[in-house]
Amino acid sequence: MARLDQTPFPADILDLSHDGRGVARRDNGKAVFVAGALPDEKVMAKQTARSRSFDEAVTLEVLQASPDRVAPRCPHFGTCGGCALQHLEESKQILAKQRVLRENFERIGHVAPESWLPPLTDAAWGYRRKGRFSVRRVEKKDKTLVGFRENDPRFVADLSICYTAIPQIGERIVALAALVESLDGRRDIPQIEFIAGDDTIALVFRHLLPLSESDRNALAAFGQSHDFAVFLQPGGVDSVHALWPQSPPLSFRLPAWDVELKFRPLDFIQVNAGLNQKMIALALGLLDAQPDDRVLDLFCGLGNFTLPLARTVREAVGVEGEAGLVVRARENAAHNGLANAQFHAADLAQDLSGHAWMRAGFDKLLLDPPRSGADVVLKQLPLKGLKRIVYVSCHPASLARDAGYLVNERGWKLRSAGVMDMFPHTAHVESIAMFEP
Repeated sequence: MARLDQTPFPADILDLSHDGRGVARRDNGKAVFVAGALPDEKVMAKQTARSRSFDEAVTLEVLQASPDRVAPRCPHFGTCGGCALQHLEESKQILAKQRVLRENFERIGHVAPESWLPPLTDAAWGYRRKGRFSVRRVEKKDKTLVGFRENDPRFVADLSICYTAIPQIGERIVALAALVESLDGRRDIPQIEFIAGDDTIALVFRHLLPLSESDRNALAAFGQSHDFAVFLQPGGVDSVHALWPQSPPLSFRLPAWDVELKFRPLDFIQVNAGLNQKMIALALGLLDAQPDDRVLDLFCGLGNFTLPLARTVREAVGVEGEAGLVVRARENAAHNGLANAQFHAADLAQDLSGHAWMRAGFDKLLLDPPRSGADVVLKQLPLKGLKRIVYVSCHPASLARDAGYLVNERGWKLRSAGVMDMFPHTAHVESIAMFEP
């Protein structure tokens, strides 16, 4: 195979790709995705990869800058793969995400909403309350790296700070790296996960071999001095256990609905706490939840939507594939005194005909599926009789596909849709859509 031509070339940037790179065209019409470039810019670029249908490149110099370009706040931007859009002015980032959603609706679903909801935003910095750092001992550098993966995922970014993580975490990455470097088992710790409740921040240290007594003491002392709860994970998800303190409480509150959700360190919770509360309010508003309604909440997790719904409707029924989350959701319903919140475990990507909840009548439907979307369950559900469907999405392509199915095959109407900035400065697009029969 011929070597890459690394000769710098000028590129006129025409668009922004779904992953936050500039899109240009070669003289032969071939698309090239240019990292670090924005629409309406002229840049000097260098090719980094090629495939049959497109090339990849990186910006060497901005010859003509977009008026929307800003100086990235983070010194690691461009190397660390955690963010893709710090060079784009904050208010323009969410508009770029709205364009991604619109294009997905048109290209994949062949649908368009009757109206666009105003973009939902919250704090753009220090918002990330859950994440996973990779850890790597680099013998050549004689140091331990803690950080997100680089844009080249073979490498771990050597971070000194992270401005998108909550400050208690983002400002302590150097301390975390020094801690691991000091351990006997520093080569046996591949990742550290963090998750924050309202009152407690937990660190989960994955370790491939048993830790020495001195290492365990060092981790506990770090937790004590920095006010972290420390958990160890020697094996799978079920192996996670507290090192210090003995049983740290993890929970977050949703004050508008007088709900508190307790969770475990590796459970799924929405990453952006402020945006999450706004998103719940928006979803319940779009559902037009009424006191006499019976509402089905699919992919319900810990009950993030189900329990607030139960405060306002006659009955809220949550269904989730992960059995552990269902146990926690039931505990959360009891903890909040919500006897009208029911939870069931079911794999929503399989045949559901044997489940009694499938055949019960519902007034409204709420879905918050994973990236793969909800096409399997939507094709099985008896949709007749439902007054509204609200679909919360973390992947615009699967939402567009499922919206196309509801509108073009089942005759529903896509009344409204909009984007929500759950992950500012990243290319991740969270969105919400409301359908009526």
